This record gives sequence, structure tokens and C-alpha cells, in this order.
Amino acid sequence: MTLEELGWNPFFAEAYVAFAGQGLSPARVAIQHKGAYELYSEFGELRGEVTGKIHYLARGPEDYPAVGDWVVIHARPEEGGATILEMLPRKTKFSRRAPGPKAEEQIVAANIDTVFLVSGLDGNFNIRRMERYLVLAKESGATPVIVLNKADIAKDLDLKVKETDRIAGGTPIVLMSATLDEGLDAMRGYLQPGITGALLGSSGVGKSTIINHLLGVEYFKTMAVRESDARGRHATTHRELVPIPTGGLLIDTPGMRELQLWSGPDAFRETFEDIETLVSTCRFRDCTHEKEPGCSIRKALEDGTLDAGRYKSYKKLLKEIAYQNRKDDKVAQLLEKERWKKLTSQQKRGYKKS
Repeated sequence: MTLEELGWNPFFAEAYVAFAGQGLSPARVAIQHKGAYELYSEFGELRGEVTGKIHYLARGPEDYPAVGDWVVIHARPEEGGATILEMLPRKTKFSRRAPGPKAEEQIVAANIDTVFLVSGLDGNFNIRRMERYLVLAKESGATPVIVLNKADIAKDLDLKVKETDRIAGGTPIVLMSATLDEGLDAMRGYLQPGITGALLGSSGVGKSTIINHLLGVEYFKTMAVRESDARGRHATTHRELVPIPTGGLLIDTPGMRELQLWSGPDAFRETFEDIETLVSTCRFRDCTHEKEPGCSIRKALEDGTLDAGRYKSYKKLLKEIAYQNRKDDKVAQLLEKERWKKLTSQQKRGYKKS
């Protein structure tokens, strides 16, 4: 594949100008292993490792290459290897708060143009989870598309589609049954040559089945969901960037049981624009939406124009973002202090040598 077919465009070409003419090459991260990477490059597929400098200056996982990233490499095609020297700026990124006690950003997929938010129409269907995905998708900078899979086995199909449409806020919705090859053409329409998509959703929604049918081969292993609760098992164990024969590329991701927000307020307001509009029309600017007269939220809840479950989700996510932002400010200060210590130490060593 050419670099352009792999997603190379003027945004990355401009960032790469500083490295041109130095015997280096651009490459794209296809798979991230522990301590190593599979790369797509003009030399074909290479196995890469990062330099000690990247390790030394990294403040957290977000400073390491992620699947979809463009990197600058010193290629060794004769041995199928490469050294990753630098990361090019990310055009977009889908992030979440990494699982565990530390407040760290986990890059799920980088430099994606379209993010497909996949939900099963079986027992997996969860409209509140989709709201959470929408917040993160809109924060990523990519274009979100909601994919409702398993239409062939759905109960209350029309009701679930209407529920999704109410919270979508204009986000396109693709209805499909991947096992029956229904709705796949609609997805192909978003995957033109050079365009990168990412499949995101919990385990068991059919992400691997979708990509297998788009590829035309059984590339990814699939596993049946439990009939008792429609819970999926992790068939996909790693993120991988895969070229689609009809054009474009797709990143398949493992199902995410934890989806903690790593997001600013703009994406949140956009996702809940209907509620934000109501809040702005309350009589009092500091309305708590509890007992104040002239409260637009209470009125909408009472007359049924605002769903109580959606408002509860709004409050929960708003509280979560506020808490996350408070923690992030403290962590960012500590990380920046540590980063400057490293840079200062590096400069001092350079002065001594000179």
C-alpha cells in the first residue's frame, strides 16, 4: 500500500517536513505490543521499538505510540525492523481514562476519521452507555456514526431505533445485521481510500464479525455471547489497524467494560445539547433544578418532553467530568514538574560534555 492509502495526508506531511532528507521514513502503527510495534511503511510491514529518549520523556501512556499513530522511523528493511524516533502530532484521538487507580489517559485509537460506535440490538443494548460513547467520540475530533447491529434478532426494533435517535443529536445511525451482510454497504460508504475508521463498543456487539465480513475472510476470531445475559467475551485481545479491500482502513478494538470519561466540557455539552438548552432558559442562572420557580428542567420532566433517565445520565456524567477535571489538574502539575526536571537534567549533562 502507498502512504496515501494508509491515511497519509497534508496534515502529517507538513509535520514531517522537519525530518525530511535525514534518511528517515514515516510509518503507521498497526499493532501495539508490550514493548514493540507492528508498523506499515513504504518498505512493507516492519517490527519497531521506541528509543530510550521516548521512554525517558514520557509522562504517561499517552506519550507512547498508539494504534493509528504516524511515527518517524529509522528503517532496517533488510532485517524487517525499525527504530521509532519520534511521533508525529495526532490529528484526532479517541481516549478514555485508563482502568486502575491512576488518573492516566489511554489512547484507544489515533488519527481516525470516523468512529463507529457499535451496539448490539440484543440484551447488550444500553442507551445510557451509548450516551457515554458519544461524549468521548465527539471529544476525539473524529466523526461519530452509531451502528446498531444484530437487527435480525432484535426485539422491539422500532422502539430501540427511536430511543437511539432521541439521544443521537443528528449523529448518523446505521442499522445492520453483520452475519446476514445487511447494512455493510452503508459502512463501506464511510471508508473511502485513505480514510481510517475505528470500531468501538463493548464485548459481544459484533465488532469482529463486522470487520470479518468487510474483509471477506475470517480474520478475527469471534465468540458467541452468553444467552443468559447477552454478555460478550473478549474475542479481540488487542487493537489492530486493518486495510479494507474496498477502500479505507479499520481499527478493531477489544470490548471495553470500563468506559470512564477523559473529556472536556465541549463534547459533553454537544452530546446533551437538548438539556443544556433547557438549563439556559431557567429563570435563575444558578438554578439547582430542585425547587426553584421557573425551572425549565422540572417543567420538561413533568410534561414528559425530557426523559428522566437521560437527565439522570446527564447529572451523573457532569459530576464525573467535574471530579475528573479536579484530579487531572493536580496530576498535570506533577507531571509537568517531573518533565521539566528531566529536560533540565538532560541539558546539564549536555553542558558538561561540551
